[in-house]
Amino acid sequence: MAKPLMAKATAVWLVDNTTISFKQIADFVGMHELEIQGIADGEVAVGVKGFDPVANNQLTQDEIDKAQGNPLHKLKLKFNPAAAGEEKRRGPRYTPLSKRQDRPNSILWLVKFHPELSDGQIAKLVGTTKPTIQSIRERTHWNIANMQPIDPVALGLCKQSELDAAVQKAAAKKAAEGGVMSDDERRKLVSTEQSLEMDAEPKIPSAIEGLETFTLGGGLNDDEDRKQEDVLDADSFFNLPAGGDDEDDDEDSRF
Repeated sequence: MAKPLMAKATAVWLVDNTTISFKQIADFVGMHELEIQGIADGEVAVGVKGFDPVANNQLTQDEIDKAQGNPLHKLKLKFNPAAAGEEKRRGPRYTPLSKRQDRPNSILWLVKFHPELSDGQIAKLVGTTKPTIQSIRERTHWNIANMQPIDPVALGLCKQSELDAAVQKAAAKKAAEGGVMSDDERRKLVSTEQSLEMDAEPKIPSAIEGLETFTLGGGLNDDEDRKQEDVLDADSFFNLPAGGDDEDDDEDSRF
């Protein structure tokens, strides 16, 4: 059942100005009966000014009279035709002024680490426009040189659950298209909880990258071993001339 605006203040007014039972008031404003009794005793809602539900178009006097005459009667919120068919406002999320300067950095983070997210999803997450997202994707933004990717959740621009939901939606769309994803792409398309539970993939250290097929001997045949021994022979390697020792002896005999 719909609840009135300013429920506690409405309860204060009903306690002070009517003889409606605590149970009826509690059911109407969505509070516990003991809280209503605490209001009557002056222990709860101290200093709260009463909010007149009749003057503010939430209750009719007839409804109050019925409730006062019948302890079993449940108060009904007055129908407001102005609120009928009211829908949630659509469009970019509102971002406080103090956080708007952080939006480009968060967009850069989303574009870099979750390129599968559409411009519409990013706009909904951080409250921005598609031209801004496009300029950051194409690196034509006027401040791109000074921008750093920062997680929008850490900046308080969106909730982790909202980001995970957007990523999972992108994953479902990717799977429906039947595209083949790499391991890195697959990790990006899962929620944070699922990614943290995954086992780390073994990676080759950068120091030995490209040497996966290198072997330390054992794979050469006899001819190749013989050729290698010939190359490693000192005389053939330095091409020392024959009789070199005699020349050295002659030079020593001069002294």
